[in-house]
Amino acid sequence: SSLEPEPLPPDLRPDLMPKHVAVIMDGNRRWAEMRGLPASAGHEAGVQSMRRTIDQCCSWGIKVLTLLWFSSDNWNRPKRKLQLYPSFPFSLCSMSLSKIGPKKISTVLKHIKISVIGDTLKLPTSLQRMISNAEEKTKQNCGMQLMAAISYSGKYDVMQACKTIAGKVKDGIMEVEDINEGLIEQELEASCTKFPNPDLMIRTSGELRVSNFLLWQLAYTELGFDAHLWPDFGKDQFVEALSLFQQRHRRFGGRRH
Repeated sequence: SSLEPEPLPPDLRPDLMPKHVAVIMDGNRRWAEMRGLPASAGHEAGVQSMRRTIDQCCSWGIKVLTLLWFSSDNWNRPKRKLQLYPSFPFSLCSMSLSKIGPKKISTVLKHIKISVIGDTLKLPTSLQRMISNAEEKTKQNCGMQLMAAISYSGKYDVMQACKTIAGKVKDGIMEVEDINEGLIEQELEASCTKFPNPDLMIRTSGELRVSNFLLWQLAYTELGFDAHLWPDFGKDQFVEALSLFQQRHRRFGGRRH
């Protein structure tokens, strides 16, 4: 990472920057296959692209960056595919989290706050401890918030929120009539951030779907799809996605005037 914050590219207006950007980092495995490399090489290249993106978000004033590292749906893949990269996704997550520390990152990155969303109970105990340690060590940081979605499912997130609210109704803590959108949002995992709803969601590799990612929160999110595989997603591609976002007129269900 750079030693100093990277200046905002001239193509972008600071007043129109999204507060929250979400990214589906897709294409690591295909990137490796196209080069005749093992899947691990693709995931390692993806980590480098991830670190660049985090650095740029910190430098350019983006308040929240949510990265889909591993979907809970990926547990349904054949074990042989998960084993192509030893202990994947755990090695990838561990490697990434372990690099968020002094002497390893730029000045701006030292101020990020790390939060992890997803069913972490399915993860190895060692990774659960690493996640807890990262969240604890960075909870007082006042810079950008990095939300890592690990073993995450948008459907499961909403279901758990509904169960929590149903339990409160059953216990007499609230009435059915008290349930509203705001209450549900409070029970979703992204409530750990001040800006839970992404302004912009980017998916790489040319796939045109959201894949069970932040389903409630993406209701009025601007979507950007990039044909580059994630390891090839660099500054130029990120600037283009942000530039297109800044050209859109967000109406949130209202009419264009």
